[in-house]
Amino acid sequence: MTVTFKVNGASKTVDVADDTPLLWILRDHLELKGTKFGCGVGQCGACTVHINGVATRSCQRRASTLANATITTIEGLSPDGEHPLQRAWEELDVPQCGYCQAGQLMSASALLAKTPKPTDADIDTAMNGNICRCTTYLRIRAAIHRASQMAGAGA
Repeated sequence: MTVTFKVNGASKTVDVADDTPLLWILRDHLELKGTKFGCGVGQCGACTVHINGVATRSCQRRASTLANATITTIEGLSPDGEHPLQRAWEELDVPQCGYCQAGQLMSASALLAKTPKPTDADIDTAMNGNICRCTTYLRIRAAIHRASQMAGAGA
């Protein structure tokens, strides 16, 4: 099937089987390698992207559901790495191995778009299911709070 959608602000058309996961469309057809394959069953969150502004596991979304969708990947979060979350992640040394971080950042950015001043409970709920094998959960939560402060200050 041929499907057209917008990725990181650019219109894209791909010809793939209708059951092709968005994850593989991004990585194999569009060469956007920031979105990671983790578990393949939507449980770990490593492949999280935004579809129409909603944090979504890309391994679970099929090509047949993507017509006219607006997709944002980690590459589209900020062209220069200056998104408050990216800056807070660096400032607080969140990543260790880094494998889950694209999915973590995409879930966190969806949260902040909806809830600019989240509580710990808001963060825990939004980030539930994003697995970090290095267990940097407390630093992730602190970085989300820091990014919220940065965004509120216009930084």
